[in-house]
Amino acid sequence: MSARTSANTPVLIKGALLYGEGEPVDVLVADGEIRRIGTDPGVVDAEIIDAQGQILLPGFVDLHTHLREPGREDTETIETGSAAAALGGYTAVFAMANTNPVADSVVVTDHVWRRGREVGLVDVYPVGAVTVGLAGKQLAEMGTMAAGLGAVRMFSDDGHCVYDPLIMRRALEYANSLGVLIAQHAEEPRLTEGAIAHEGPTAARLGLAGWPRAAEESIVARDALLARDAGARVHICHASTAGTVELVKWAKSQGIAITAEVTPHHLLLDDSRLETYDAVNKVNPPLREASDAAALRQALAEGIIDCVATDHAPHAEQDKCCEFAAARPGMLGLETALSIIVRTMVEPGLLDWRGVARVMSERPAAIVGLDDHGRPLEVGEPANLTLVDPKASWTVRGSELASISNNTPFEAMTFPARVTATLLRGRVTARDGKALGNRAEA
Repeated sequence: MSARTSANTPVLIKGALLYGEGEPVDVLVADGEIRRIGTDPGVVDAEIIDAQGQILLPGFVDLHTHLREPGREDTETIETGSAAAALGGYTAVFAMANTNPVADSVVVTDHVWRRGREVGLVDVYPVGAVTVGLAGKQLAEMGTMAAGLGAVRMFSDDGHCVYDPLIMRRALEYANSLGVLIAQHAEEPRLTEGAIAHEGPTAARLGLAGWPRAAEESIVARDALLARDAGARVHICHASTAGTVELVKWAKSQGIAITAEVTPHHLLLDDSRLETYDAVNKVNPPLREASDAAALRQALAEGIIDCVATDHAPHAEQDKCCEFAAARPGMLGLETALSIIVRTMVEPGLLDWRGVARVMSERPAAIVGLDDHGRPLEVGEPANLTLVDPKASWTVRGSELASISNNTPFEAMTFPARVTATLLRGRVTARDGKALGNRAEA
């Protein structure tokens, strides 16, 4: 990563369109906040970003990222994952707990927090495990992690479902008293044993063991009811079926405090990708049918699905370049997320740029209670910002992405729009395809 400019240097963004609307304006950023918005900020000594024709948005927030540290630094580290995030326009990411050792103690969650601060490219928030070792048997020390240096505000056994209803009920009750969020990987494991692909005509024809929609939907329905009775909030990770959309819609209509995310790959791809048996397309939950993807896109547009989350999941080559059944599920997502949202949601007219800000920044920040991310583009607000060139076009090359791994299903695909600059509290963390240094902040 190249050297960065001083954290104290003002930044002047010239000629940006706020939310892609109105006339171009100059935005002066200094001391971590937006100082002026207008056509004549009257500043000479500042780092200049020429943003003519580009769109300024609040920095993106990802509720679902796998940074692999500690334990699998051969596939990703907090540093390389943070670089990918900054290049993708993110200013905050939530690092899932399925590390080695598992983030089921304050020792691990505080380590993740410290490393994120040392790297300083994005705010890295640790996600604590709901159960010890992700085993689903015993609740982890949620209170200790919530009170730690990392102040864990979201807990998840992602990669595993908290399948025991009593354990899940207790977790929701504790979460309610602690003011934190439980994020559920919705998968009834007794319905997915041996399953590797969406249960449907494609899997049947290809001879791949099927993964039914009901495995996800049954847990979503159950946990909505458990959250209702506990008076707690529950968040559904990587919603993938039309049935999940209907269940979330119903639960919200009943006043249940449920939110849900969708990944870019579930919006764009479907199980027709499995025809090649290429394990780069293996993901959990699996790619569904085109009708499910269409339902998810509509639900995101309508606000039934609250936000976009990448489920960025780096894997080593040997874990992907193997027999489909033996491959590990997961895909890279941080650097391609915005472009896929533009392709699937903006170009068809399902979202405008304010809608992009809503689903990639404002709603995820609100779901986890971040006060300084997802904020309006107004004077006095924190300068966590993303600048996007809507006219850019680029071709994905896994070897050119910032992650250590290159398991992207979008290899050689050409997408619209690209992030040209990211600012974290007024400091440029990515610009013109390069991540910019660290801050070593305590």
